[in-house]
Amino acid sequence: MTDMPKTYDFSATEARLYQWWEENGWFKPEVNLPDGKPFVISIPPPNVTGELHMGHVMFVALEDLMIRRARMQGRAALWVPGTDHAGIATQLQVEKMLLRQGTSRQEIGREEFLDCAWEWKDKYGGYIVKQLRHLGASADWERERFTLDDGLSRAVREAFVRLYRMGLIYQAEYLVNWSPGLQTAVSDLEVEYSEEQGFLYHFQYPVQGGGYLPVATTRPETILGDTAVAVHPDDERYQAYIGKMALVPILNRPIPIVADSYVDMSFGAGVLKVTPGHDPNDFEIGKRHGLAIINIFNKDATLNEHAGPYAGMDRFAARQKLWADMETAGLTIKTQPYLLNLPRSQRGGEVIEPMISKQWFVDAEPMAKMALQAVRSGRIRIVPDRFNKIWENWLENIRPWCISRQLWWGHRIPVWYVNGDFNGGAASSVIVAHSEAEAYEIARDKFGDGVTLQQDPDVLDTWFSSALWPFSTLGWPDQTADLERFFPTDVMETGYDILFFWVARMVMTSLLFNNDIPFHTVYLHGLVRDENGRKMSKSYGNVTDPLEVMAQYGTDALRFTLLTSGSPGADLNLSVDRVASNRNFANKIWNTARFITRSLDKVTSADKPEIITHTAADQWILTRLSDMTRSANRLMVSYQFGEAGRQVYDFLWGDFADWYVELAKVQLNMGGSRTWTTMAVLRRVLDDCLRLLHPYIPFVTEETWQQLKHAFIEAELGIQPDEGWPEALIIADWPECGAWQTCYDFPTAAADFEQLRELITRIRAARAEQGVEAAKWISALIAAGDKLSFYEEQRPILAFLARLDADQLTIAADLEAPAQAVTIAQGGVICYLPLAGMVNLEQEKARLTQELAALDKEIQRLSGLLNSPFAQKAPLPVVQKERDKLTQSQASHAELSARLASL
Repeated sequence: MTDMPKTYDFSATEARLYQWWEENGWFKPEVNLPDGKPFVISIPPPNVTGELHMGHVMFVALEDLMIRRARMQGRAALWVPGTDHAGIATQLQVEKMLLRQGTSRQEIGREEFLDCAWEWKDKYGGYIVKQLRHLGASADWERERFTLDDGLSRAVREAFVRLYRMGLIYQAEYLVNWSPGLQTAVSDLEVEYSEEQGFLYHFQYPVQGGGYLPVATTRPETILGDTAVAVHPDDERYQAYIGKMALVPILNRPIPIVADSYVDMSFGAGVLKVTPGHDPNDFEIGKRHGLAIINIFNKDATLNEHAGPYAGMDRFAARQKLWADMETAGLTIKTQPYLLNLPRSQRGGEVIEPMISKQWFVDAEPMAKMALQAVRSGRIRIVPDRFNKIWENWLENIRPWCISRQLWWGHRIPVWYVNGDFNGGAASSVIVAHSEAEAYEIARDKFGDGVTLQQDPDVLDTWFSSALWPFSTLGWPDQTADLERFFPTDVMETGYDILFFWVARMVMTSLLFNNDIPFHTVYLHGLVRDENGRKMSKSYGNVTDPLEVMAQYGTDALRFTLLTSGSPGADLNLSVDRVASNRNFANKIWNTARFITRSLDKVTSADKPEIITHTAADQWILTRLSDMTRSANRLMVSYQFGEAGRQVYDFLWGDFADWYVELAKVQLNMGGSRTWTTMAVLRRVLDDCLRLLHPYIPFVTEETWQQLKHAFIEAELGIQPDEGWPEALIIADWPECGAWQTCYDFPTAAADFEQLRELITRIRAARAEQGVEAAKWISALIAAGDKLSFYEEQRPILAFLARLDADQLTIAADLEAPAQAVTIAQGGVICYLPLAGMVNLEQEKARLTQELAALDKEIQRLSGLLNSPFAQKAPLPVVQKERDKLTQSQASHAELSARLASL
């Protein structure tokens, strides 16, 4: 018989298995069609510029787990892969490349720049996809999509046109996050806030006609854009000033003093300078009071003509100069250190400026109401449900969505201006269409054959195309076979940090365009932090490179660590030591299988019994297997993948490998039918564990299972799974107790063997406490009471696992306690270890006293429980189980008390 290699070599296995799976078409839903019910996940498309980080590993591991499990359950599992064009990120990369070449996008122009961008994408864009494959992602790569491919671009134009014609897309001047470095508006998601030390500047605001109002600001340069000073209407200090005019320092421009309840009377002196053009809260105040809006910045954040003598200066240089001039004018009071929460560009790092800009917006409020109702009604479930409140809060307070970006790489806005009228011509001079040809057709009907059109230069926010992802990737707006069969999808798995920026927008657009939800469940994972709980950051020097970790420990070890280290919606701390430990788990699985396959030569087909009977040990492990399988499935249904994986791990390593496999060495030497049955149990338990673990650690489970399969087929023992041996584990049936599988429930044998296992554990502990060599065989006396026949049957196992001398092992219903012996009471069974000359009496008395104290607590707990309403409300078998525990604890207490007294 071919022997398994001594060790599992992940580096020689992973790529080979992945290629084999893909070549056989097992990543495609068609493997379970036409009968399989679809199960669909759309991958959160990583940036085409991206490099693998732990966030990618987390979402790939989770989604691959769900897909692999569904596939094994017979579902037509479709995981739609793809990448995002990543407007800002990609444009920055290409601009850096051009800079190294001694040119710029402005110099080469839009068309040539886009050609360069596509070339860059074709050269580097596949890197992230290769890395996703390296993680074991069993996605249908023949259905891979890109947000700028022809089909998705058509979907984007269709969505824009529909929204515009519904009156939900409009152009307006509004306050946006402006990135001076990128010279474009950016989304809230592309803004990162950092606490930095700055200053709070206190000064006097001149009042026309005499007097001053004390004001404080963190951005003195914005004084030049003030259009009002505000006080609280209930602030008695300033009632006399309401309705008067103030004068903007240095510029002496008169502005009104208004009353507004937004003003915080306790901040500073309770007076607020109002700059509607450069602060979102001031913008709202400005709308309430009809204030003028003044923009003092150019696109590069230098000051413009509205800044008077400071025009042309950098914003921070202007801050210093203005403050110095105010100091000369006697208007400053003081500056004090102040901790700022500065908004910085995620890509460029520069400070973001809130700025008024003419942009395209989506009125998201009508769609937000539909998205709210979808979750309230239960049509969409958010896991964990604590995010429901955050969902409600955001959608109830939704603001217009700025969808235009001043970039070249992306979906160009499908708007054309008649005769190049970009700046506020009549609505009729704006043509919104699916294509330039359609725009000209509309324009000629309205304005005649000589009309000229110029397309809006801006592109759409990357999140606009992402909002259509679950259905555009399946062919929308066409009614394709994939859209009909696989939409709505099932689960959207993503990070909680983009619940609103992406998930909410997918729900809104899907309800609007399809009159249906895009998925029934939103599963949110947390951030992957370092082992000390800090966010991974290059500046901290604590970034763990997943490629390095996988190269050292294997992909499975990293996947399993991430999948079992946290819970839905919670951040997890990644320890590389834990990854190393899980590499050892993969080795444990391999070595367990190797022991089984190497033991096959102890069995022949002639040993197969006509009627299979199981030992108590068999019954115990099979009962534990069934219990664990039911528990793991229940947890997975409720998306508790981490706990499910931990339970399978504990069972395989603890119950199976450390106990049953060890005692199987005894049973395999008994010969005949006992040997055959033991081998059948070993196969069944390991096979089921490999199936349950396959979605977590696909490579080692598949390789181990293939070794197991071929060894058993070669042995010709008639031992095989209930459904026979499928071609591969990836398409094997999922363990389901009571479905296609035989499930086991031997409660009495399982309880008795559990007691025996605990007794062996305590014998081992007592040996260690007394300093008995691990290899030494010792004598023992066991008073088994009414379990006498059971303990006699287990004599070989008890002797082997506890290292007891079989010739000096006495088992009886009742026994006299020998002198100078260690006493172990375990549920009505008493074990004496007469370690003459080796027992430290004082140490033994201390140990017995400690055990009695623990029993006192247990008796008190059980008595309280049985005297509570629990005894009347709980099912009778459950109550009886607790009564039995109390009886056993009381018996053990009596025996140990007597033993302590005798010492």
